[in-house]
Amino acid sequence: MAAETQLGANNLEAYFMPFTANRLFKANPRLLASAKGMHYTSTDGRRILDGTAGLWCVNAGHGRRRIVEAIQAQAREMDYAPSFQMSHPLTFELAARLATILPGDLDHVFFTNSGSESVDTALKIALAYHRSQGNPGRIKLIGRERGYHGVGFGGMSVGGIGPNRQQFGNLLGHVDHLPHTHAPDHNAFSRGQPQWGAHLADALEDRVALHGAETIACVIVEPMAGSTGVLVPPVGYLRRLREICDRHGIVLIFDEVITGFGRLGASFACEHFGVQADIITCAKGLTNAAVPMGAVAVRKHIYDSLMDREDSGIELFHGYTYSGHPLACAAALATLEIYREDDLFARAAEIAPDWEQAVHGLRDHPHVIDIRNIGMVAGIELEPRPGQPAARAYDVFLKCYEKGLLTRTTGDVIALSPPLVIERSEIDQLVAIIGESLREVA
Repeated sequence: MAAETQLGANNLEAYFMPFTANRLFKANPRLLASAKGMHYTSTDGRRILDGTAGLWCVNAGHGRRRIVEAIQAQAREMDYAPSFQMSHPLTFELAARLATILPGDLDHVFFTNSGSESVDTALKIALAYHRSQGNPGRIKLIGRERGYHGVGFGGMSVGGIGPNRQQFGNLLGHVDHLPHTHAPDHNAFSRGQPQWGAHLADALEDRVALHGAETIACVIVEPMAGSTGVLVPPVGYLRRLREICDRHGIVLIFDEVITGFGRLGASFACEHFGVQADIITCAKGLTNAAVPMGAVAVRKHIYDSLMDREDSGIELFHGYTYSGHPLACAAALATLEIYREDDLFARAAEIAPDWEQAVHGLRDHPHVIDIRNIGMVAGIELEPRPGQPAARAYDVFLKCYEKGLLTRTTGDVIALSPPLVIERSEIDQLVAIIGESLREVA
C-alpha cells in the first residue's frame, strides 16, 4: 500500500460529500465528534445545541441508551437475515407495532432503508395497485412544485425543487405538478396553518381535465413541505385534495418522512390534519436516526388488491437487500418504546405554543420577511441579498454554528426542527442565538 493511502491518512479529500459545497467545506470543516441529549460536541470540544434534530430525524434526542443497547444486543444475536423469501421475527413485530400508531386502516408496512427509497416504493405500489384493479392506463404521477421527495429518480421526478433536478437531464415521463402553496402576499407571518389557499388544491381538477382521470395513478405531497423551507398547508387544502382524489379514484400519498413520529404533535400529519392518505412514506424518526430505515404504509384495500391473485406467486416485484434489517428493526422498536414511555408526541403538542411564541419573537429582527411554524417546526425567511440568493441565510447558519447552535438553511430560509425533548430554556437559547446572528450579518 502506498504511503499516501495508508490506514489513518485523513486529508478530507476522499469523501465526496452529499448536498455540500465540498471545496468550501474542506477549506473550513465543521466536524462533530459526539452527541448526547440536545447537544453535539464538535471536534474542537464545543457544545452545539441541535436546532434541527440532526436532519429532521433525531426526534427523541441523541444517544438514547435503550436504542444503543437494542442495537448492540441484536448485533450479538444476528447481524443480518435475507428479506427475499425469508425474514426474521423483528420485521413482523415492528410492522404490527407500527400498525397500532398509523392512522385509520394504514395497516400494512413495507420496509425500506431511507425516505428516498420509501417514495419510489410508494409510487410503484400505486402503479401496481391500479394494474391489479384492471386499470393499467393509470400511469401518470402528480407531484407539486417545490416538493421534495428524496433523490431517487422517481422522487426527483415528482419533486419540484429546481437545483435537485437540473444536473440530471430527463427524469421519468408521465409526470405533472400542482402549484405550491407558498403565498407570502396573503399569508406572511401566519401562526400555524394559513387561512388563504385551500383553493390551490383545485389545480388537481385542472390536471384531471387535462390528462383524464383514467390516466392518473397518484398524487404525492408533503403534508407540510419541509426541505423547501417549511411551507405549511392552508386550512382545508389537504382535505380538498382528499375529496378530489376520492372523486376520481386517484391514490393520495403523503410523504411523511419529516412529519412522521411526533414532529407536528401527533403520530403522523394524517392524524394532526384529520385527513386520511392511502399511502404514507416515512423514515427519519422511525429509528431516531440511529440506523438507516424507512417504511411505506398502505391502506387495507390497496394491500388486499395486490394479494387478490389466483396464483400464489410474488405479488410485488420490488424490494431491497436491507429491507427490514435486524439492527434497524431493533432500533425502531426501541425508538417506538421511547416515544410511548416518554409520551413525546403529546409533549411536542404541549410545548408547540411556546415554540411558536418564541420563533415569532424574531419578526422585527434584521432581514426577516416571513416566519412560518407548525408543531415543532419553524421557517424563518430572510430577504435575499441582491444577486446572491441563499448567501445571507448561509452566513446566518455559519454565525449560529460559531455561537453554538446547529441550524439548517434551504435557500434564504432558516429551517428549525429541534428534538422533541427540547426544554423551554433551550428554546430561549436557540432563539437568542439566531437573533444575535441576524443582527451581525449584513
